[in-house]
Amino acid sequence: MCILLVVLWHVLMKHYLQIDWQIKSPVQGAWGALGEQLLPLRMPLFFAVSGFFAVRAVQRPWPVLARTKVAKFFYLYALWLVIHTVVLAFVPDFGTERADGPLKFLAQLTITPSNLWYLSALALYFVIAKAVQRVPVWAVLGAAFALSATASAGLLDVPGNRGGVYQNLLFFLAGLYGKSLIEELAARASWRRLLLLGVPYAGLLAVVELFDAKTWFGLWPVVSGVAIVLGVTAAGLLARVEWLSNGLASIGRRTLPIYVLHMPLLALVHLALIKPLSAAGPATQWIVSVAEPVVLTAFLAWLCLVLYRYLPKALFELPFGLGVSRSVAPSHRRTSPLSSR
Repeated sequence: MCILLVVLWHVLMKHYLQIDWQIKSPVQGAWGALGEQLLPLRMPLFFAVSGFFAVRAVQRPWPVLARTKVAKFFYLYALWLVIHTVVLAFVPDFGTERADGPLKFLAQLTITPSNLWYLSALALYFVIAKAVQRVPVWAVLGAAFALSATASAGLLDVPGNRGGVYQNLLFFLAGLYGKSLIEELAARASWRRLLLLGVPYAGLLAVVELFDAKTWFGLWPVVSGVAIVLGVTAAGLLARVEWLSNGLASIGRRTLPIYVLHMPLLALVHLALIKPLSAAGPATQWIVSVAEPVVLTAFLAWLCLVLYRYLPKALFELPFGLGVSRSVAPSHRRTSPLSSR
């Protein structure tokens, strides 16, 4: 579910809202508002889920963790940064950060992560989580909260996606330390709790919107925390619908290819569609304004998974089997390397 929200956000911000709409309709604004309202949920929940599945990995010895998680995720980040840089060079007007020279590429590789920042953040988070294993949980989470609050309040220099790295360590660690709590929240999910959580969440979002309060110190991590509980509750309810649960679980096991492939594919789709859609007649634009975000999100996810079946494994895994824990029996089933079990 998280990865579909990521793709939807990029579809909205980098393509849908860039169309030159000739019709007067509230639909475009509604889609944009929906994307904004999901901001506190999308990446915080993504990282909380990653932390949830990282428990066993963090307990492994340093050499194993360094090879199977840290080296793997940084390798994937560096590899796909090269691929994105090459592909996006052919779509210079596409609205995403790209390296247009060696110095910017070096910066994205090291200190100012690109739109692939989730991968580099995971590599860093695994190191931090392992390093603080013997530190009291309250101290670790307190420090992570302070970092998140400071970054979201605009008190740190956060070029590129560095702010996301600072803000989301808290949620990765929360998922790591709160695994049993998350399991209980999902198991006891109810529509009543979803409603009870939805009301304060909507209220907090209203405060953020009306008072431009995202930079109020500590508010954004709190809003994101409420969003995570709301998201876990919703996931627990969806898990009871078998066909939907199976579909989302299948996508969840193959998060990585969708994450790394969807942006260059979206850039190419945007290049192909932006002019025809901007010049389309009112009837066509009405249909597009209502349906395109969902249709394009689903299409991109499907296309990523199709390509994943045929692309070399070295694009998604550390070569030579280095990313596989020797304590885990080999599997013949190809699943996403983002799984941190």
